[in-house]
Amino acid sequence: MTGLGAAITMSMAPTLLASKSNAIENPAILGGNPIRTKPWPKWPIWDPETDEKQVIEVLRSGVWSRKKVVTEFEKQWAETIGAKRALAVVNGTNALIAALVQLDIGGGDEVIVPPYTFIATVAAVIATGAMPVFVDTDRETFQIDTEKIEAKITSRTRAILPVHILGLPANMPRIMEIANKHNLIVVEDACQAWLAEINHKKMGTFGHAGCFSFQNSKNMAIGEGGAIVSDDDDFMDRCYSYHNYGNPYGAMIGEVGAGTVIAGTKLRITEYQAAIGLAQLKRLEAQTVTRNENAGYLKSQINDIPGIIPYKLYDNVTRAAFHLFPFRYNKEEFQEMPREKFIKALGAEGVPCSQGYATLNNMPYLKNAFQSKNFRKMYPKEMLDINTYNEQNQCPENDQLCHEEAVWLSQSMLLTKQTDMDDIAMAIEKIQKNADKINKA
Repeated sequence: MTGLGAAITMSMAPTLLASKSNAIENPAILGGNPIRTKPWPKWPIWDPETDEKQVIEVLRSGVWSRKKVVTEFEKQWAETIGAKRALAVVNGTNALIAALVQLDIGGGDEVIVPPYTFIATVAAVIATGAMPVFVDTDRETFQIDTEKIEAKITSRTRAILPVHILGLPANMPRIMEIANKHNLIVVEDACQAWLAEINHKKMGTFGHAGCFSFQNSKNMAIGEGGAIVSDDDDFMDRCYSYHNYGNPYGAMIGEVGAGTVIAGTKLRITEYQAAIGLAQLKRLEAQTVTRNENAGYLKSQINDIPGIIPYKLYDNVTRAAFHLFPFRYNKEEFQEMPREKFIKALGAEGVPCSQGYATLNNMPYLKNAFQSKNFRKMYPKEMLDINTYNEQNQCPENDQLCHEEAVWLSQSMLLTKQTDMDDIAMAIEKIQKNADKINKA
């Protein structure tokens, strides 16, 4: 009976898909009925009944600059991530800059970075005066290819800045092994990796520091905001001092009455931002579980569709964050349909998606930085030749991912029921089966 039940279940799945596809055989992009008309969840989520009390109390108190609510948020964030301390700052970009600066990364240094990331990662390196060195992408995982890192290490290399892009963990055990071998600093860009884990250890806690973002689209949304986490008290004292104009704090006391002790800036967040963060934090664990469950189910549903190659997690990943659900698109299995048309066709079926990042390793900002007065003072002329730099920083695997393959689904789409994942799978299969018709239209 068990065998018969399994056989019936297996025979029903394609039948259900076929029945729905047959009912609306014509692709929506060609005027047919879309697979889905129901809206996807809005983001960010805000529940007035549970979320507004503390925010309103802060607003009415008149104490809006950082004080006890920010401190409470930092305490809870450190506990959530499994770090000794956390420091809240204005955004993830400045979290990266502060961490790099307080780890003494600056002019004349090289920092190894992935090319498949948001511009903020590389912008933070350039802001310190250091030079980014790109290591190509492992297209299966969307992460930095750790087997290509050592070939890019030079006498100037001071740090590795891995990014857990899309909320999928980079291969941190291997990165730390390389860093320890070459005496390099590691700062984790975990700005998309809240609660993601390798061997049950959370992203942001492997390196010397971990940096997070709480921007409006993020899984942990405040509007704007970021955080640095670390177990190093002296480092965190320096970061705190730096984020508060360089004023004394902790170990950074200087001489009594001497005033500001280090060169700093102002990166403090407000009390009402922290109150919003505390409200969002209550939901993060449950939402992360839901995203992982739905991502795993969706992957199983689209894994066998010709031309669709879902993300791959490293074997030691115990949980991902899924800020985005990525897959690779192979146009050869879609009658050579360009990715742009596939994305448009999928959107017409009620499944919005995007092609993701452009290539970062050859954009004009690099030439602009190299031509600046400071860079010309810090580096020899031959290092600032943009043509030579571009030649040395080619990333062909990343080029293919960015220009031809990558497709993203938003994290909020994973916060629904499992049956909603079926809509995504059916929409993709509908386009695949009608690819020739769509291409000819």
